[in-house]
Amino acid sequence: MDEKKETSRVEAFSDGVFAIAITLLILDVTSAFSDASKLKLFELLCQQWTVLLAFLLSFATIGIMWLNHHRLFALIVRVDHTLLVLNILLLLAATVVPFPTALLGRYGADMVNGVDVKNNGTNFWLATILYNGVFLFVAIVYNLLWRYATHKRRLLSRDVDMEAVKRIDRQYLLGPLFYAIAFILAFFNSQLSLAVNILLAIFFLLPGIALSTSQKPA
Repeated sequence: MDEKKETSRVEAFSDGVFAIAITLLILDVTSAFSDASKLKLFELLCQQWTVLLAFLLSFATIGIMWLNHHRLFALIVRVDHTLLVLNILLLLAATVVPFPTALLGRYGADMVNGVDVKNNGTNFWLATILYNGVFLFVAIVYNLLWRYATHKRRLLSRDVDMEAVKRIDRQYLLGPLFYAIAFILAFFNSQLSLAVNILLAIFFLLPGIALSTSQKPA
């Protein structure tokens, strides 16, 4: 089997799924703004700011997922059944993200605007738990995929510096830890858990420890 061709197929398919998932995020934004055409734009923006915030946060997070996927497959030169299954689980999580994003934006907007605060407060709380749960799942699957690929250089290029791999190992441990904290916080304080998510998005968007794609064999 042509290893380079096989990894290219996985990357191309994954890129397509990420692109679709990140595009779907905008649908709830357009829906929220089309439902209130009688309001002035400024009033509408004030009412629907939670929808916009949820969109931006999820857009950043799916973008981070894609960046990490790109970095991983700059190092992986072989694929097998287990890696493909883990990759499919990762893509499943990416396609699910728009759902809790929509819930978070809608119930958050209703709660902020005083619409049935009790029920929408509960719905917002549940949406926040679901939202954080998806991101925690993503962080765990990324770690499983990476550690499976790197175990005894199972799927890595022979040219990869293992010291660099160990640095990435340590970096990847932060994801499940911090997203687990955000997930637990969601049960007690929805707003604080979302604040943690925003900080995590900013942190993981910063240039991290990653190997150049030039280290992948031609």
